[in-house]
Amino acid sequence: MSTPEDTTVHAAGCVLWRRAQGTGEPQLCLVHRPKYDDWSHPKGKLKRGEDPLAGALREVAEETGYTAVPGPGLPTVRYLVDGRPKEVRYWAAEAVSGDFAPNDEVDRIVWLPAAAARTRLTQPRDRDLLDALPLALRRDEDGPHDG
Repeated sequence: MSTPEDTTVHAAGCVLWRRAQGTGEPQLCLVHRPKYDDWSHPKGKLKRGEDPLAGALREVAEETGYTAVPGPGLPTVRYLVDGRPKEVRYWAAEAVSGDFAPNDEVDRIVWLPAAAARTRLTQPRDRDLLDALPLALRRDEDGPHDG
């Protein structure tokens, strides 16, 4: 007899960020997936036995072309896809090098301040992850700051 855990789709991803050249302001990377015509964080299914953090960083590299340094863990997101439970583990991760090239899964990426990223994200569950980011990465949503 199978358990619910047997049917759960396990995935991982990152809320990818970088500092904007010139201003140093944080920008978040969103990916556009033509198959779903949506904007989301880079993520994907884990390979059998794959460590979730390693899978998250692999998916970032595959979907965005960027190498990332992981930061704090973010909330795990759970939802149903075609009646099957899906569980996606997330981390904040800083993009350190790379260049985007369109591929079969992702045809475009954008780098946006947190407030603009929140507006662009298609799924509310993806917006909720922004609330868990360290304050320094979402400070543009809080209004002007000194220093």
